[in-house]
Amino acid sequence: MALLQIAEPGQSSVPHQHRLAVGIDLGTTNSLVATVRSGEAVTLPDLEGRHLLPSVVRYEKDAVVVGFDAREQASKDPYNTVVSVKRLMGRGIDDVASLGNVLPYEFEADNGGMPFIKTVAGAKSPVEVSADILSELVQRAQDSLQGELVGAVITVPAYFDDAQRQATKDAATLANIKVLRLLSEPTAAAVAYGLDQKDEATILVYDLGGGTFDVSVLHLNKGVFEVLATGGDSALGGDDFDRAVAEWLMVEAGITGTISAELSRQLIDQSRPRTRRRGLPDRRQVGLRPHGYRQDEVPRPQRRRERARHLQGPRRDGERSVRRHRGPHSRRFRHRRRKRLDLHPRRV
Repeated sequence: MALLQIAEPGQSSVPHQHRLAVGIDLGTTNSLVATVRSGEAVTLPDLEGRHLLPSVVRYEKDAVVVGFDAREQASKDPYNTVVSVKRLMGRGIDDVASLGNVLPYEFEADNGGMPFIKTVAGAKSPVEVSADILSELVQRAQDSLQGELVGAVITVPAYFDDAQRQATKDAATLANIKVLRLLSEPTAAAVAYGLDQKDEATILVYDLGGGTFDVSVLHLNKGVFEVLATGGDSALGGDDFDRAVAEWLMVEAGITGTISAELSRQLIDQSRPRTRRRGLPDRRQVGLRPHGYRQDEVPRPQRRRERARHLQGPRRDGERSVRRHRGPHSRRFRHRRRKRLDLHPRRV
């Protein structure tokens, strides 16, 4: 059983009475919840054994879908499926106006300037979307631990300002979870690797996430971490890499002009397996059938490439489409060499 004993300063809990708390990583692309079992931190899976939860929320008229099922519908229902909402936390409508060509959402502002995303279930703020993700993680933790939670420690990027940190706390409040502490992600990474066991050290932490890339310098002194400096790009991460690959796919497929939100999401989905998986061959054929394109409407450069692949015949995975150069071990090369040796025998 996962237990964490919590007591206010100057107070002590009743003997043998323990209260449950968890740690939550609210990420741009994926989120997870963890606890401590037998002195060791472990992540909590869902009923299907999956530890990660995609940070994706799909809004229907009478339901809210979070996680894997929502991610599967992202390319089919992009306006009602919110992804990477962490990039919008604590931002104003003016801050996200430049993302109109990147995120397929329709924004509107309230009186305070907070951006709201229009969905079939009504306008949703980034705080509300994050709260739905946190609620799913809290429910998973309570089902796994079989008890009520008294609170959670939530990690946040080191560069988060006061507005973004407050937005994270507001999301936890909507999810009915008490925030015990907001922990800096570089500090959490250092603790996860056991670096807090040292007496004193200076640590450099690289954090490449779905929405940001930053570097932090931490100083450890008697178990206390201090963030000395942090820097990076708060608008550069895995999502941007996927988008760059998607733009390359558009060029290769001959797709020009303004594309629909559905096609934009489909291209990004096609780019993710190439950028986020390891052990893939140098070349891999990816099937792409854009929504809204019939076979006779596929751009001409793509049709030429498809005809060329058809004439070349089937290929094995990873095999090059061009004919390889006949090397010194080919059958024709060996035959010509034997014939040449017969005509001109070597002198001994």
